This record gives sequence, structure tokens and C-alpha cells, in this order.
Amino acid sequence: MNQFVARANIDHYLGLLDGGLLPQNRSTITKLLIAEEDKLSHDLEQLEFAENRAANGRRRLNHVRTLLDSFALDTPEREQAGRLLVNLENLQTLLEDFCHRLRAQITSRGA
Repeated sequence: MNQFVARANIDHYLGLLDGGLLPQNRSTITKLLIAEEDKLSHDLEQLEFAENRAANGRRRLNHVRTLLDSFALDTPEREQAGRLLVNLENLQTLLEDFCHRLRAQITSRGA
């Protein structure tokens, strides 16, 4: 049951981080996300969960990069897409770090 709640919270926090948050709120949500990630047991099932989230994040990043390139320079739309891209890149770093931590823990246990 705890893993279900942690996964639901992770998805919720990822959704919040995907939107436009104030920097102090982003920092708080990021800390909550990391705390939930740490609650998951470190087995292959959780690694698959993390890798799926990271793959979804890479797809979102590619989509926003394409969107950014479609806007003319010096337009509000391009500026907004640029801010979104930076947020998504930061979020992707968190997701990739989560995958690396899980892989390292699983490997060190010999699972």
C-alpha cells in the first residue's frame, strides 16, 4: 500500500512541477518528490516505474524543444516555451538521478 501511495504522490508532484510554479514552491515540491522517491523499495519493479517516468519526461522535452523552435525569435510564446523547457530539463535531471540511484542500489545488492 505504501508503494502505491508513494507512486501516486510522485506522479502528482511531477504534474505540479510540469506546470508554472513560483521558485519557492518549485523547491518545496522538488524536496517532496525526492522524499517520495526515497520511500520506494529499491527493486526492479520500482526501477521500471522510474524508467517509465524518465522516458515520458524525455518525450515531453523533445516536444517542447520542437515547439520552441517553431516560434519566432523575440516573441512572448518563444520566451514562455523557453522557460518551460528549462523547468522540464531540471525535472528530467531529477528523474534521471532517481533512475541512477535505483540502478546503483539494485546492482550493489546483486538483484
